[in-house]
Amino acid sequence: MNSIQNTTKINQLIKSWPRGTIKTVKELERLGYSPQLLKRYKNSRWIELYTRGAYKLFDDKVSWEGVIYGLQNRNKTSLHAGARTALELKGYGHFARVTKKYLFGNRGESYNVLLKKLQNIVFKKTEVFPYHEEKFFTKYKAEGFEIGISSPELAAMEMIYLIPSEQSFNEATLIMESLSTLRPKMVQQLLEKCKSYKVKRIFMWMAEINNHTWINDLDLTKVDFGKGKLSVVKNGIFNKKYNITVPKENER
Repeated sequence: MNSIQNTTKINQLIKSWPRGTIKTVKELERLGYSPQLLKRYKNSRWIELYTRGAYKLFDDKVSWEGVIYGLQNRNKTSLHAGARTALELKGYGHFARVTKKYLFGNRGESYNVLLKKLQNIVFKKTEVFPYHEEKFFTKYKAEGFEIGISSPELAAMEMIYLIPSEQSFNEATLIMESLSTLRPKMVQQLLEKCKSYKVKRIFMWMAEINNHTWINDLDLTKVDFGKGKLSVVKNGIFNKKYNITVPKENER
């Protein structure tokens, strides 16, 4: 490759590289940038190593969204921002913000090397939700790029999935109060496909306690809520409809 071609190629790369993001070696090689070429760009201080297997623009500050962007562009992946993090990004509710960012994906996903540089990241791997279906996701526009995140309907169920280890029951109930515009068709499909009885029971209990009108458009006869009692909180009160224990102050 002559110097003109090399200059054109690096210019194309820099121009198409959103600030604050990473690009994995896998993606760069797919775009036609060989390891030898990347090493040359690194030595010329156009790019620098972010961590093993990924680069960033030289002297650039990478955000957590920029890491997700790079990983989602690497190849087809179920990795995404979910639960309360996705709800916050979409501006739902006025609840207190938390420093932790919640990421979700299927159990086969492994990004430990690329995520370990980020602080306050919680990555949950689960097969409970239909992550292979794109209709349950939406886009979040960051500074100069977009990342895939959970739809509000999916995010609400992921938030409930985190109860009680990462999410308090009472706080989730308050957050659910702001979700008055969820799409019943989307909720219906997720309820039918979700593999967690706990998530489905608590979700419906919280929706009803908050008197959301979209409940009226659901057909719960098509939803498998499982059998048997489920203890969600200690020293709670038993809700007979969904066979779960809930905080005494919430049950009506």
